[in-house]
Formats: sequence, C-alpha cells, structure tokens
Amino acid sequence: MKRLIIMTILVAAAAFGQQEGGGKKAGRQPSQAKVLTVEEFDNLAAKPESLLIIDVRRPDEVSTIGGFPAYLSIQAKDLEKSLAWIPRDRTIVTVSNHAGRAGRAADLLAKNGFTVAGAIGAGTYAEAGGKLAIKIQAPPPATAKK
Repeated sequence: MKRLIIMTILVAAAAFGQQEGGGKKAGRQPSQAKVLTVEEFDNLAAKPESLLIIDVRRPDEVSTIGGFPAYLSIQAKDLEKSLAWIPRDRTIVTVSNHAGRAGRAADLLAKNGFTVAGAIGAGTYAEAGGKLAIKIQAPPPATAKK
C-alpha cells in the first residue's frame, strides 16, 4: 500500500512538472529581450565606452561562475528601485547565469526607456566558448596555529 501511495505521488509530481509553465513561476511572461550570442556580445564589448553591462546575479554566483571585466552589479530584486542611478547614455546588456533573470531585467529597463541590446547568460557564454574575465577563487581554509 505504501508503494502505491509513493508511486501515485511521484506520477502526480512528474505530470505537474510537465504541464505548460510547470517549472516556471506562475504568471511570469517570457522575456521579450534578445538573447545575445557570443559574437554579438563580443562585438558590443569591443566598444566599452558605449556599453553598460548590468549583472543581476548575486555575488556568490559571480564568484563561482565568473563575470565580465567591468559591470554594474544590481541584483534582480533591486533593479526597479535602482533605475534612477543607471546611466542612460549607453547601450545596456543584462547578465545572469543563463539569461533568464537577465531577460526580465532587460524587459524592465526597456519598458523604462533605456536602450537595451539584449541579455546574456554568463554560464551560457562560457559554455559557448566566450571568455569570462573574472572568476574569484575562494581562499583556502585557514589552518589552526599552534
């Protein structure tokens, strides 16, 4: 009987996960932002004077996956209340791990009048052959002094 209950729960969970949007947060619309290729991003990054990279990841994500050489760090949850501080004289690329949060950030920025080239995932960029400039290595654990 226990096996039957466990199997029923597992089947129900699998069916729920396969429903449209089952893995996504309810009510969230897909991003309208262009997901940039490595080549598109590298072309934009070749003109740093006209580009602003906004990384919406947490610091621990930047330290483990890596990041770009110069960026403005604003976590996704803080972006909307930070709009007044973001320069409007540059084209913006938003960054997250796989462009999900970056896409939503790009949508928010575009809706508020910013010029947005698109979104990119740092992890996706590196997997596709792009070179991340920053990867912070955790220091080794401290050893006890005798």
